[in-house]
Amino acid sequence: MNKKIAIIGGGNLGTAIAEGLISSSFISPADIMITRRNINALQSLKDKGANVSSDNNEAAHFGDVIIIAVKPFQVQEVLLGIRPALKEARHMIVSVVTGIYIKDIYSFIEKQIPVFRAMPNTAIAIGESMTCICNQNATQEEIQYVERTFDQMGKTITIDEKLMDAATVLGACGTAYAMRYIRANIQGGIEIGFSAAVASLIAAQTVKGAADLLLTHNSHPEQEIDKVTTPKGCTIAGLNEMEHQGFSSSLIKGLTASYKKITTDM
Repeated sequence: MNKKIAIIGGGNLGTAIAEGLISSSFISPADIMITRRNINALQSLKDKGANVSSDNNEAAHFGDVIIIAVKPFQVQEVLLGIRPALKEARHMIVSVVTGIYIKDIYSFIEKQIPVFRAMPNTAIAIGESMTCICNQNATQEEIQYVERTFDQMGKTITIDEKLMDAATVLGACGTAYAMRYIRANIQGGIEIGFSAAVASLIAAQTVKGAADLLLTHNSHPEQEIDKVTTPKGCTIAGLNEMEHQGFSSSLIKGLTASYKKITTDM
Protein backbone atom coordinates (compact mmCIF):
# COMPACT_ATOMS: atom_id res chain seq x y z
CA MET A 1 0.00 0.00 0.00
CA ASN A 2 1.96 2.98 -1.32
CA LYS A 3 0.59 6.22 0.05
CA LYS A 4 1.62 9.82 0.38
CA ILE A 5 1.46 11.28 3.88
CA ALA A 6 0.47 14.84 4.75
CA ILE A 7 1.18 16.09 8.27
CA ILE A 8 -0.88 19.13 9.18
CA GLY A 9 0.91 20.81 12.05
CA GLY A 10 4.68 21.09 11.99
CA GLY A 11 5.19 21.52 15.73
CA ASN A 12 7.24 19.20 17.94
CA LEU A 13 5.04 16.14 17.42
CA GLY A 14 4.38 16.61 13.71
CA THR A 15 8.07 17.22 13.07
CA ALA A 16 9.05 14.16 15.13
CA ILE A 17 6.69 12.00 13.05
CA ALA A 18 8.15 13.32 9.80
CA GLU A 19 11.71 12.82 11.05
CA GLY A 20 10.91 9.28 12.18
CA LEU A 21 9.36 8.30 8.88
CA ILE A 22 12.27 9.71 6.90
CA SER A 23 15.02 8.18 9.06
CA SER A 24 13.35 4.76 8.94
CA SER A 25 13.11 4.84 5.12
CA PHE A 26 9.49 3.73 5.50
CA ILE A 27 8.52 6.32 2.93
CA SER A 28 10.39 8.54 0.52
CA PRO A 29 10.82 12.12 1.78
CA ALA A 30 9.26 13.22 -1.53
CA ASP A 31 6.03 11.47 -0.45
CA ILE A 32 5.74 13.54 2.74
CA MET A 33 4.32 17.03 3.07
CA ILE A 34 4.21 18.93 6.36
CA THR A 35 2.56 22.26 7.07
CA ARG A 36 3.25 25.15 9.37
CA ARG A 37 2.54 28.86 9.20
CA ASN A 38 6.25 29.64 9.46
CA ILE A 39 7.76 27.19 6.98
CA ASN A 40 11.27 28.44 7.79
CA ALA A 41 11.02 26.31 10.93
CA LEU A 42 10.75 23.24 8.66
CA GLN A 43 13.95 23.90 6.73
CA SER A 44 15.71 20.80 8.09
CA LEU A 45 12.91 18.59 6.74
CA LYS A 46 12.97 20.40 3.41
CA ASP A 47 16.71 19.81 3.22
CA LYS A 48 16.03 16.08 3.61
CA GLY A 49 13.67 16.12 0.64
CA ALA A 50 10.27 16.52 2.32
CA ASN A 51 7.70 18.96 0.97
CA VAL A 52 6.80 21.88 3.22
CA SER A 53 3.87 24.25 2.93
CA SER A 54 1.87 26.83 4.84
CA ASP A 55 -1.30 25.72 3.02
CA ASN A 56 -3.31 22.93 4.67
CA ASN A 57 -5.46 22.49 1.57
CA GLU A 58 -2.38 21.88 -0.53
CA ALA A 59 -1.37 19.19 1.96
CA ALA A 60 -4.83 17.59 1.87
CA HIS A 61 -4.71 17.38 -1.91
CA PHE A 62 -1.18 15.97 -1.73
CA GLY A 63 -1.62 13.27 0.89
CA ASP A 64 -3.59 10.05 0.96
CA VAL A 65 -3.06 9.78 4.72
CA ILE A 66 -3.59 13.05 6.56
CA ILE A 67 -2.08 13.23 10.03
CA ILE A 68 -3.62 15.98 12.17
CA ALA A 69 -1.02 17.22 14.65
CA VAL A 70 -2.33 20.62 15.78
CA LYS A 71 -3.56 21.97 19.12
CA PRO A 72 -7.00 20.73 20.24
CA PHE A 73 -8.58 24.17 19.83
CA GLN A 74 -7.38 24.28 16.20
CA VAL A 75 -8.86 20.95 15.09
CA GLN A 76 -12.30 22.20 14.09
CA GLU A 77 -10.93 25.07 11.99
CA VAL A 78 -8.37 22.82 10.30
CA LEU A 79 -10.84 20.04 9.46
CA LEU A 80 -13.50 22.42 8.20
CA GLY A 81 -10.86 24.06 6.05
CA ILE A 82 -9.73 20.84 4.36
CA ARG A 83 -13.17 19.20 4.18
CA PRO A 84 -13.75 20.09 0.49
CA ALA A 85 -10.50 18.34 -0.44
CA LEU A 86 -11.34 15.05 1.29
CA LYS A 87 -12.32 12.17 -0.97
CA GLU A 88 -14.09 9.11 0.44
CA ALA A 89 -12.40 6.71 -1.97
CA ARG A 90 -8.94 8.03 -1.20
CA HIS A 91 -8.25 9.64 2.15
CA MET A 92 -7.60 8.47 5.69
CA ILE A 93 -7.36 10.80 8.66
CA VAL A 94 -5.09 10.07 11.61
CA SER A 95 -5.46 12.42 14.58
CA VAL A 96 -2.70 12.60 17.19
CA VAL A 97 -4.57 15.31 19.09
CA THR A 98 -5.41 14.61 22.73
CA GLY A 99 -9.07 14.74 23.71
CA ILE A 100 -10.56 14.91 20.22
CA TYR A 101 -12.82 11.91 19.68
CA ILE A 102 -13.57 10.14 16.41
CA LYS A 103 -17.21 11.30 16.57
CA ASP A 104 -15.94 14.90 16.78
CA ILE A 105 -13.82 14.43 13.68
CA TYR A 106 -16.74 12.99 11.72
CA SER A 107 -18.95 15.88 12.80
CA PHE A 108 -16.44 18.29 11.22
CA ILE A 109 -15.60 16.44 7.99
CA GLU A 110 -19.09 14.98 7.30
CA LYS A 111 -17.57 12.19 5.18
CA GLN A 112 -17.35 8.48 5.94
CA ILE A 113 -13.64 8.04 5.36
CA PRO A 114 -11.46 5.93 7.69
CA VAL A 115 -10.57 7.88 10.82
CA PHE A 116 -7.87 6.91 13.30
CA ARG A 117 -6.74 8.30 16.62
CA ALA A 118 -3.12 7.66 17.56
CA MET A 119 -1.68 8.47 20.97
CA PRO A 120 2.14 8.51 20.88
CA ASN A 121 4.36 9.77 23.69
CA THR A 122 7.35 12.10 23.69
CA ALA A 123 9.80 9.23 23.11
CA ILE A 124 8.61 9.37 19.50
CA ALA A 125 11.39 11.95 19.08
CA ILE A 126 13.97 9.13 19.44
CA GLY A 127 11.95 6.37 17.80
CA GLU A 128 10.88 4.74 21.08
CA SER A 129 7.24 5.77 21.42
CA MET A 130 4.45 3.59 22.74
CA THR A 131 1.59 4.52 20.42
CA CYS A 132 -1.98 3.42 21.08
CA ILE A 133 -4.31 3.43 18.07
CA CYS A 134 -8.06 3.15 17.52
CA ASN A 135 -10.15 3.55 14.39
CA GLN A 136 -13.55 3.65 12.75
CA ASN A 137 -14.52 2.60 9.20
CA ALA A 138 -11.05 1.22 8.44
CA THR A 139 -10.25 -2.01 6.63
CA GLN A 140 -7.73 -4.48 8.01
CA GLU A 141 -5.26 -3.37 5.36
CA GLU A 142 -5.66 0.28 6.41
CA ILE A 143 -5.27 -0.63 10.07
CA GLN A 144 -2.06 -2.50 9.31
CA TYR A 145 -0.75 0.44 7.30
CA VAL A 146 -1.28 2.90 10.16
CA GLU A 147 0.26 0.45 12.63
CA ARG A 148 3.31 0.02 10.39
CA THR A 149 3.59 3.79 10.05
CA PHE A 150 3.88 4.29 13.80
CA ASP A 151 5.96 1.13 14.23
CA GLN A 152 8.74 3.13 12.56
CA MET A 153 8.82 5.28 15.69
CA GLY A 154 8.49 2.67 18.45
CA LYS A 155 5.81 0.12 19.30
CA THR A 156 2.07 0.21 18.58
CA ILE A 157 -1.05 -1.43 19.90
CA THR A 158 -4.63 -1.13 18.65
CA ILE A 159 -7.22 -0.59 21.38
CA ASP A 160 -10.87 0.44 21.72
CA GLU A 161 -11.47 4.17 21.67
CA LYS A 162 -13.04 3.98 25.14
CA LEU A 163 -9.52 3.20 26.43
CA MET A 164 -7.78 6.12 24.74
CA ASP A 165 -8.05 8.40 27.77
CA ALA A 166 -6.56 5.64 29.89
CA ALA A 167 -3.85 5.15 27.25
CA THR A 168 -3.00 8.85 27.51
CA VAL A 169 -2.48 8.48 31.25
CA LEU A 170 -0.54 5.22 31.15
CA GLY A 171 1.49 5.80 27.98
CA ALA A 172 1.88 9.58 27.71
CA CYS A 173 1.63 10.89 31.27
CA GLY A 174 3.51 7.72 32.19
CA THR A 175 6.67 9.21 30.71
CA ALA A 176 6.56 11.95 33.34
CA TYR A 177 5.92 9.40 36.10
CA ALA A 178 8.95 7.39 34.98
CA MET A 179 11.05 10.57 34.87
CA ARG A 180 10.00 11.44 38.40
CA TYR A 181 11.08 7.97 39.58
CA ILE A 182 14.43 8.40 37.84
CA ARG A 183 14.86 11.84 39.40
CA ALA A 184 14.22 10.40 42.86
CA ASN A 185 16.73 7.63 42.11
CA ILE A 186 19.31 10.26 41.15
CA GLN A 187 18.68 12.20 44.36
CA GLY A 188 19.11 9.02 46.38
CA GLY A 189 22.26 8.19 44.44
CA ILE A 190 23.75 11.58 45.31
CA GLU A 191 22.92 11.02 48.97
CA ILE A 192 24.83 7.73 49.02
CA GLY A 193 27.91 9.18 47.36
CA PHE A 194 27.64 9.60 43.59
CA SER A 195 27.99 12.81 41.64
CA ALA A 196 24.81 14.01 39.93
CA ALA A 197 26.16 13.11 36.48
CA VAL A 198 27.16 9.57 37.46
CA ALA A 199 23.92 8.99 39.41
CA SER A 200 21.92 10.18 36.39
CA LEU A 201 23.70 7.77 34.03
CA ILE A 202 23.32 4.79 36.36
CA ALA A 203 19.66 5.52 37.13
CA ALA A 204 18.62 6.11 33.50
CA GLN A 205 20.46 3.11 32.08
CA THR A 206 19.16 0.86 34.86
CA VAL A 207 15.56 1.83 34.11
CA LYS A 208 16.17 1.36 30.38
CA GLY A 209 17.63 -2.07 31.01
CA ALA A 210 14.76 -3.05 33.29
CA ALA A 211 12.19 -2.07 30.66
CA ASP A 212 14.11 -3.93 27.96
CA LEU A 213 14.13 -7.08 30.13
CA LEU A 214 10.32 -7.03 30.27
CA LEU A 215 9.95 -6.37 26.55
CA THR A 216 12.57 -8.95 25.52
CA HIS A 217 11.49 -11.72 27.89
CA ASN A 218 7.78 -10.86 27.78
CA SER A 219 7.89 -11.42 31.51
CA HIS A 220 6.05 -10.06 34.54
CA PRO A 221 7.93 -7.49 36.67
CA GLU A 222 7.78 -9.78 39.70
CA GLN A 223 9.66 -12.47 37.78
CA GLU A 224 12.53 -10.07 37.17
CA ILE A 225 12.36 -8.78 40.76
CA ASP A 226 12.73 -12.33 42.06
CA LYS A 227 16.02 -12.65 40.17
CA VAL A 228 17.63 -9.82 42.15
CA THR A 229 16.11 -10.37 45.59
CA THR A 230 17.87 -12.74 47.97
CA PRO A 231 16.90 -13.72 51.55
CA LYS A 232 17.84 -10.98 54.00
CA GLY A 233 19.35 -9.02 51.08
CA CYS A 234 19.58 -5.30 50.48
CA THR A 235 17.14 -5.34 47.54
CA ILE A 236 14.21 -6.80 49.46
CA ALA A 237 14.97 -4.50 52.40
CA GLY A 238 14.71 -1.49 50.10
CA LEU A 239 11.59 -2.75 48.32
CA ASN A 240 9.79 -3.44 51.57
CA GLU A 241 10.64 0.00 52.95
CA MET A 242 9.31 1.63 49.76
CA GLU A 243 6.07 -0.32 50.11
CA HIS A 244 5.79 0.65 53.78
CA GLN A 245 6.03 4.28 52.63
CA GLY A 246 3.27 3.78 50.05
CA PHE A 247 5.33 3.51 46.84
CA SER A 248 2.93 1.37 44.78
CA SER A 249 -0.15 2.92 46.35
CA SER A 250 0.95 6.49 45.58
CA LEU A 251 1.73 5.58 41.97
CA ILE A 252 -1.66 3.96 41.47
CA LYS A 253 -3.37 6.94 43.10
CA GLY A 254 -1.44 9.28 40.79
CA LEU A 255 -2.57 7.33 37.73
CA THR A 256 -6.20 7.36 38.79
CA ALA A 257 -6.02 11.08 39.65
CA SER A 258 -4.72 11.83 36.15
CA TYR A 259 -7.43 9.66 34.64
CA LYS A 260 -10.17 11.45 36.59
CA LYS A 261 -8.74 14.79 35.46
CA ILE A 262 -8.66 13.88 31.78
CA THR A 263 -12.12 12.34 31.74
CA THR A 264 -13.65 15.25 33.66
CA ASP A 265 -12.07 18.13 31.75
CA MET A 266 -12.31 16.77 28.19
